[in-house]
Amino acid sequence: MSKPANPVTIASAVISPWAFMASPTDRIAVAEIKGGPFAPQLRGTVFFRDVPGGVWVSVEASGLPSYRPAEDGFPPVGPHGFHIHEFGDCAVGNPVNPFEGTGNHYNPDGQPHGNHAGDFPVLFSNEGRALMGFFTSRFRVNDIIGRSVVIHQNPDDFRTQPAGASGIKLGCGVICNFN
Repeated sequence: MSKPANPVTIASAVISPWAFMASPTDRIAVAEIKGGPFAPQLRGTVFFRDVPGGVWVSVEASGLPSYRPAEDGFPPVGPHGFHIHEFGDCAVGNPVNPFEGTGNHYNPDGQPHGNHAGDFPVLFSNEGRALMGFFTSRFRVNDIIGRSVVIHQNPDDFRTQPAGASGIKLGCGVICNFN
């Protein structure tokens, strides 16, 4: 009888097609996201792995607010804007406008919003959880160490300048070396 597969290994393979090709020299970074005053229960982990031609990004988050459609002039809650921001300052600071120290979206080549290197796909919450992986060729892991990852309350419209009308910053994590 064969040994059952490790569920963690299986989950990693789903999140990253490069999970089984990692070598000890691969550059990996991680951000541990913690919620602020508008989503104190929010927790998440984002991994960044250098792969051929770019970076594989994988995120798992829990404690996201429930979806609420736009109505009566109020924007929707969710899907959630998800970005790399310029600075790695995740101090809550002003509880009405938390995480101001993160600055703008990471945008090393001065592109208009919607084409920032730090503009990521939105996170869809399913009963408070989100799980997503994607590839980007806009940066390497070395370029983002010390910056922050932010989850916003509203979806990014990828048009509004400079930041896509993503609303309040719900959670933040500083990107650090993993290995």
